[in-house]
Amino acid sequence: MAITDVTEAAAWDPRASFGRTVQERMAHRLMLNVPSRGNPKVEKLIERINADDEMYALWLAANVNAVERLQMTDHGPVHVKIVMNIAVKLLRVLTESGVEPNVVTNYGMGTDDAEVIVLLASLLHDVGMSVHRKDHEEFSLFVAQPKIRELLEGIYDRATATVIRSEILHAIIGHRSGGAPLTLEAGIVRVADALDMAKGRSRISMGIEGTMSIHSISAAAIEAVHIEHGVEKPLRIRVEMSNSAGIFQLDQLFREKLKGSGLEKHVEVEALIEGEAEKRLIQTAYRL
Repeated sequence: MAITDVTEAAAWDPRASFGRTVQERMAHRLMLNVPSRGNPKVEKLIERINADDEMYALWLAANVNAVERLQMTDHGPVHVKIVMNIAVKLLRVLTESGVEPNVVTNYGMGTDDAEVIVLLASLLHDVGMSVHRKDHEEFSLFVAQPKIRELLEGIYDRATATVIRSEILHAIIGHRSGGAPLTLEAGIVRVADALDMAKGRSRISMGIEGTMSIHSISAAAIEAVHIEHGVEKPLRIRVEMSNSAGIFQLDQLFREKLKGSGLEKHVEVEALIEGEAEKRLIQTAYRL
């Protein structure tokens, strides 16, 4: 059974894979897809990744450590697929508004190459979880490096591939707590990681075993995350909530990820909430 749709992926429960053999888990693999918009490099990479058993096994191993052993939230194939689609959309909205990726500014490449960077960094940013949660960002660097080399083979010449690989690794390490991205692409991956929060998919451990806490309650309050062209800034992130508990997610997680990402000057954040009384409160009192 292959899962392809992003909405279907978001509803998929990683805990359903508990107790399966490697072969059984692989048989339930999630297929990746992202709108290519005629970018042949993106099309080729998605084709290669969907046929790559090693890549998928790394995501499974990362998720076993995260969900089954540490009772954390999803860090596996569903998470990286969602982050990849968010990151690519963030990049496209920003570039459509005239914001230039650093691979264009510094190396004279194209926005299609920037898409390659955010796509692969999004898919590989948590592979270090297959080793351990602690310092997983650093572990991701050495786990990802040979895989990046393999995936880029034949798409770029050696020198260009080396630069692209360096940019991807920079984006991977930039998603850690206190990370300080130096490029637009890395900042996008950092923010996209935090935006996998819709319908309770918070990156904060949220009481998987049923424990009620501000983390689980606030995560459940996030109904949807919309990425749009902004009014005052190039990009608007609009978060729909069922109640004001969801503000905790923005204050405790998203604010920290946005801070220092380099995207602050490009992004406006708006929280909208169901219910007139709370809606008035949020619209007048909460914007990032």
